[in-house]
Amino acid sequence: MTRRLPDLLIEPVVRMALAEDLGRAGDLTGQACIPEGARMRAVFAARSPGVLAGVDCVRLALLAMDPAAAITAKARDGEAFEAGTVLVEAEADARAFLAAERTALNLLGRLCGVATLTRAYVDAVEGTGARIADTRKTTPGLRALEKHAVACGGGVNHRFGLDDAILIKDNHVAVCGGVGEAIRRARAVAGHLVKIEIEVDGLDQLDEALAERPDVVMLDNFSLEMLREAVARAKGSTFGRPVLEASGGVTLGTVRAIAETGVDVISVGGLTHSAPALDVGLDAV
Repeated sequence: MTRRLPDLLIEPVVRMALAEDLGRAGDLTGQACIPEGARMRAVFAARSPGVLAGVDCVRLALLAMDPAAAITAKARDGEAFEAGTVLVEAEADARAFLAAERTALNLLGRLCGVATLTRAYVDAVEGTGARIADTRKTTPGLRALEKHAVACGGGVNHRFGLDDAILIKDNHVAVCGGVGEAIRRARAVAGHLVKIEIEVDGLDQLDEALAERPDVVMLDNFSLEMLREAVARAKGSTFGRPVLEASGGVTLGTVRAIAETGVDVISVGGLTHSAPALDVGLDAV
């Protein structure tokens, strides 16, 4: 499935990255070595297989430096590719092209890395019915782009920030004095479109949570045996079954077994905080 993120969300990140790289005096190397008015044709090519995300970062980085640049995307975000695949072809003013090169490659490699790792997790749980979700453990300033990359890899997005859902964590529970009290307080102020999720760290807290009918229960660092028991208790609850989310210490080696317990969602912070950048290069042609 191909995906697009609005330019309005990408441009501020690209311009900030370009400004960081250009510093106070611009690209000294380009100004010294590249004749004014010289043109450059090049391709952005994958050095390893993966899933594409961030192709519009390349386009917007080049256009920010040369509004007359000619750019052709050869693949779309969300598409898988093999090593050697040309992802983008472009022609632009040579000084502008080389000034934008690192910003374009940094963002493209980072986002492709997130999308590629996400696809590995999604493939690992195929057939179980469980969905792979991200978290708020994102790079400051890059959340919209990194969550877009997760979606490109076939994952689903958790909340984008503190303002789009209520997620009651262990510290909230501690201050409120209990799981039930925290949910009741949340229910009293939540709008009709705002979902309530509660994190629990044991089966006793799960039982207390089920009685308050939250929309989602996060099963934090549960063992496989505890996850299976949690699924059974939720199914048998007279209060209705909430969405069950497993979280905490999930790896590619453990995610399949977690999914097979019957949970609905598995959230993985590593999708964004630990994804290695994919190797993408720029080759002049």
